[in-house]
Amino acid sequence: MHIPRMKAVYFVGAGGIGMSALVRYYLSQGMTVAGYDRVSTPLTEALRQEGADIHYTDDPSLIPQACREKDETLVVYTPAIPADHRELTYFRSQGFDLHKRAEVLGLLTRQMKGLCVAGTHGKTTTSSITAHLLHESHVGCNAFLGGIVKNYGTNYLLAPESDYVVIEADEFDRSFHHLRPYATVITATDADHLDIYGTEEAYLESFRHYTELIQPGGALIIHKDLKMQDNLQPGVRRYEYARNEGDFHAENIRIGGGRIVFDYISPLGCIDNVELGVPVSINIDNGIAALALAQIAGATEQELRQAMLSFGGVVRRFDFALRNDRHVLLSDYAHHPAELEQSIRSVREVFDGRRITGIFQPHLYTRTRDFYKDFADSLSLLDEVILTEIYPAREQPIEGVTSQLIYDNLRPGMPKQMVRKEDLPHIVEQGDYDVVMLLGAGDADNYIPQLKAILEQKA
Repeated sequence: MHIPRMKAVYFVGAGGIGMSALVRYYLSQGMTVAGYDRVSTPLTEALRQEGADIHYTDDPSLIPQACREKDETLVVYTPAIPADHRELTYFRSQGFDLHKRAEVLGLLTRQMKGLCVAGTHGKTTTSSITAHLLHESHVGCNAFLGGIVKNYGTNYLLAPESDYVVIEADEFDRSFHHLRPYATVITATDADHLDIYGTEEAYLESFRHYTELIQPGGALIIHKDLKMQDNLQPGVRRYEYARNEGDFHAENIRIGGGRIVFDYISPLGCIDNVELGVPVSINIDNGIAALALAQIAGATEQELRQAMLSFGGVVRRFDFALRNDRHVLLSDYAHHPAELEQSIRSVREVFDGRRITGIFQPHLYTRTRDFYKDFADSLSLLDEVILTEIYPAREQPIEGVTSQLIYDNLRPGMPKQMVRKEDLPHIVEQGDYDVVMLLGAGDADNYIPQLKAILEQKA
């Protein structure tokens, strides 16, 4: 990648949450930025308002002239784009410089000190907390995140004076192998993306190889008792963390009255009375990991205590749309069985004694095929389950794989429904609900405003 000579960047899949952060980065560098995405969304329209030339039809004739000079244009694409995409085919046939998003992020970890967060789940929230902690400190940071941080209304932070870049390290398609972290957290290694990896062993091997990429003098901060093995270069420090044990952990945890406060124990300096800005129990683990990365970067005790309290959360990660004595409505991106279990248990802890209903939209046919029994086990922790059809994302249907597989394996006797996502407003309007969790990585979250209005009217 000969970035200095590039004058334009074209994104194939510009509206993805991770890609859009790079769109914003190159806009900030004063480059011509254009691209394609399948549908118009609030995010793509925001990028257009910020100066990106984005269209929604796969048509090479719509590529602007400024992006047709192959020696001056970098083309960035996401693995979710099919190989026969017409615009990708055009760029390849014309000899353009094509790179995956992960390769571009990898370049940034060679230019700056990369603070990366990897793992099956928890990486978006942990990397977002890390970015906020550093942004609020004297250290500062650049950040490329997988979610919209509510404090800033964006998934991208720019700090030209900072040596640090916070990156969410995505294991899908082995993308994180392009990174060269200075320090990294690994949150979890529950098997996922078996359509890519084939076996759990191959999935775990991918994480082992990722640890080899940490730069000498850097650090690995790994959640305690993960299945994976690591393979560190000489000079890389190794730490473990967990809620109640490890080099980094919490003590004197106090949960109640809508607050979570704990004492942070660290070999780099302990911090008393850390209060979570988003008080759900899984954020104790996420917060510990983020504090560890921020300490390695040099943030101070007082900076970290204040910043943790002011963290406003990430859109679709324990995102409360409504919260009162009569109704609670929240959305969470959880789309893996282990992630669902953590999410449900965290909400159960906060709203102990209240009836919790989960609306779940499964994400991907392959993931449903591989884990439908595990999904059923996790969802059975709820008081009631409402299932919608599978969100296919990049996949074609697989014969015999539907939400019915999960439905049929739910806890015997538990209240459950199978509905079309379009019927969700009617279902909620007709029912009597207390705490409602909308779960999954699909598009059912688009109904949150309607569901909120219905519950407010009921109250």
